[in-house]
Amino acid sequence: MAGDGRIRLFCALQLPGDALDRLVEWQARELPGVAGRVVPREHLHVTLAFLGHRPERELPGILEALRAASAVAPSRIELRPVRYRETRSVGMIVLDDPTGAATALAGDVQSRLEALGAYRRERRGWLPHVTVLRFRAPAGLHPEAANMCSIHVVRSALYRSSLGHGGARYDALETAPLGGR
Repeated sequence: MAGDGRIRLFCALQLPGDALDRLVEWQARELPGVAGRVVPREHLHVTLAFLGHRPERELPGILEALRAASAVAPSRIELRPVRYRETRSVGMIVLDDPTGAATALAGDVQSRLEALGAYRRERRGWLPHVTVLRFRAPAGLHPEAANMCSIHVVRSALYRSSLGHGGARYDALETAPLGGR
């Protein structure tokens, strides 16, 4: 938590252990010796909404918004790795959302958070992805997409992001089952 009673937050889909294992294997195979920071296993996720620094007093409302959106989502969301992509600061595995369930959940979470005044939607549309590499300048990589089976997500989480030397640390403050189970 920041000294001013603010906490840096984001909502995300938690990836199951088998998908995390395959992503870590892919990182080891495709990203050795790359300039930048490979995202560690415990920090791999699919962001639904990044809130940034929020007053700690907003935490109960934010948690309730995530719980409510997760409860009405399907109990299992399928995502499929499609390709590797780089932006100016990250490398990611872009995911296909074949049923649109993840996109609908992201939209619902974002709408609920906007209604609370805790979030402002980005201009660009939501892109399901897993950040696998962080860097100061694009690495210019063109690896094959992670050779994985579909990912079946069953939980969302509210994470605290604590900035520090060597990158941010993410801690799940609470998880919520999809489909209200």
